[in-house]
Amino acid sequence: MTEPADLSAFVAALQNAHETGVRFAPSGSGVELPADRDACLAVQRAVAAARGGIAGFKVAAGAGAVAPVVAPIAAVDVVEDGGSAAVRDVLGVELEIGFELLKPLPGPGLPEPVAEYFVPRPVIELVDTRLESEGADTPLLKLADMQINAGMVAGAPLTDWDGNDFGSVKARMTAGKTVVVDGAATVPGGSALANLALLCEVLGDHCGGLQPGQVVITGSLCGLPYFPAGTEVSGEIAGLGTVAVSLV
Repeated sequence: MTEPADLSAFVAALQNAHETGVRFAPSGSGVELPADRDACLAVQRAVAAARGGIAGFKVAAGAGAVAPVVAPIAAVDVVEDGGSAAVRDVLGVELEIGFELLKPLPGPGLPEPVAEYFVPRPVIELVDTRLESEGADTPLLKLADMQINAGMVAGAPLTDWDGNDFGSVKARMTAGKTVVVDGAATVPGGSALANLALLCEVLGDHCGGLQPGQVVITGSLCGLPYFPAGTEVSGEIAGLGTVAVSLV
């Protein structure tokens, strides 16, 4: 029988990268790395536990038979709407539709009526990696590294939401003088509620499970552009609202 991997050194390296801002090069380090999805989720749990509370989760459907991507978002990485986010060199920004959980879920899957349990919010996801050099962008290591999440900024909730889905929306995001998106944009997979349902189906008790007050983000409307410090980022999703952050 194969002995379970000792991932403690990798967990420590990721945690050190979070604390110091110095990225870790996994290739040639001699550190044992996660070899499958379960090991990656174990790394997520260990790093999340060391960093404190969870503010939400990101989710993405896997391609083909690949299991869905899930990753926690640390509460310490949340930036208030209109606040400032620290940049190491450049920081990725993604305009997304988020859903805040209002009360405990009754069980797995998306509850009905959905508007009694969730409220949508416009979100800017912040994206950065704790890894560098060869292999840093492999899918398994990205998954272990919280799917390269570096925080989020949530705009005001849409309090009069009737439970209707968001698929193709009108969106605008600018970063300094760059217009990232302006016009029709589509949620990955074509349905924000389908992505939310996927998270509700597969998350279980991972990193404590989905709890009231946490926000689920459902995928980028604008790709993944990166910008340096000194960039003012603002986003708007028609019918949902605005959200902004300063990169410093």
